[in-house]
Amino acid sequence: MIHMLKRGLLIALTIWAAVSAQAQGSASTGKHDGAPADGRIAAALGQVSAERIQADIEKLVSFHTRVTLSAQDQASIAMGRGIGAAREWIKSEFERYSRECGGCLEVRADSFTEAPGERIPKPTEITNLYAVLKGTDPENAKRMVLVTGHYDSRNSDTLDIEKAAPGANDDASGTAVSLECARALSKLKFPATIIFLTVAGEEQGLNGSHHFAKSAKDQGWNVEAVLNNDIVGGDKSAEQDRTVVRVFSEGLPAAASERDIRRIRGLGGENDSASRQLARYVTEVGRSYEIGVKPVMIFRLDRYLRGGDHSSFNQQGFAAVRFTEWREDFHHQHQDVRTENGVEYGDLPKFVDFEYVGRVARLNAATLASLASAPAPPANVRLQTKDLEHDSSLTWEASPGGLATEYEVVWRATTSPEWEHVQNVGQAARATLKISKDNVIFAVRTIDKDGHRSLPVAPVPEP
Repeated sequence: MIHMLKRGLLIALTIWAAVSAQAQGSASTGKHDGAPADGRIAAALGQVSAERIQADIEKLVSFHTRVTLSAQDQASIAMGRGIGAAREWIKSEFERYSRECGGCLEVRADSFTEAPGERIPKPTEITNLYAVLKGTDPENAKRMVLVTGHYDSRNSDTLDIEKAAPGANDDASGTAVSLECARALSKLKFPATIIFLTVAGEEQGLNGSHHFAKSAKDQGWNVEAVLNNDIVGGDKSAEQDRTVVRVFSEGLPAAASERDIRRIRGLGGENDSASRQLARYVTEVGRSYEIGVKPVMIFRLDRYLRGGDHSSFNQQGFAAVRFTEWREDFHHQHQDVRTENGVEYGDLPKFVDFEYVGRVARLNAATLASLASAPAPPANVRLQTKDLEHDSSLTWEASPGGLATEYEVVWRATTSPEWEHVQNVGQAARATLKISKDNVIFAVRTIDKDGHRSLPVAPVPEP
């Protein structure tokens, strides 16, 4: 009799579990392991070349100085000296990549005159250069993902336009990442649009990125993600760890309203800004592909006493993160080239690990390609909070663009930096989980027929 009772109880529990899963629209539940690799993307990553990256960095250094205030006249450009010559060379590289892919890239210049300021003594023309790989799907082409690095440089005095300012690591390395991503990915087609950007004016006060980000906001661009690469050269100091790269991301969004901040603080959502979700996405991509460098999330906007172009995009409400090597050598940044007391100063190519830059470029390219392949994130994600209950019910609107075939709910402990669990809910637009909303953080993301996943979206409470 006891045996029969146990058997009956087991059957009842099995039926209850099946009914519960069906009611929730669940296709699968389990540990969160990230997305499977895409063979096309993996093949493109194999095209990233440390040798070409080295050639790009050495070419940028050859212009003697790339200080934003340096020469832009035709004579200097012809002599290959100054930021004007660097600008024209970058433009020619983007144009060359476009020719190689049959005109697939639209090469553009974003030029403006910056008014005098603290680090700009007179009106100065600043030019951002970028190449657009337009998405193949008319609706999803409106969605954009972007990679950037700054091509200007500096020495000890940011107003000095005469001394050498090689800027090999800061930030020819980041510029080389944008260029190499453009070269490697331009051979492929994606539903969404990828922008390969290089900006100037960073060392004078983030001028170029501020102008570009504000223009994108004013024009209503749907920029889903910005990857900023600044000082990704893997400086060859003995203390360097070239197996990892830091990924910085803001917590409380710079563009958040006071009402948004009160809600975030009240619900413990400080680690769930759009930029933090992007940082998690980069980490997942790093596990899905053979990259050679591990992204390490740093939950702060940037390093102490420093800043970067990703913050210009954050200020306009865009999700943006910064890639930076693990341990910087400050002797090789913002310094005149010289030797004092046996110490070499200056940002020279010989201190750059070009293989490391190549690995960082592959991580960027994999992230860009994964995002541009994925459906749009779900819209209007809500967590029901009108009743005191231990179950958690989420609702959302269908992903626009028609690429999504399924949805996933992911969750993690409030103390965990990464998503730990996932539940596939099929094509449903809602899900109820036997998990207390008080104890975890939820998000919802979309999947297409090939397994590409969107950025996850944390829900907003709906009373």
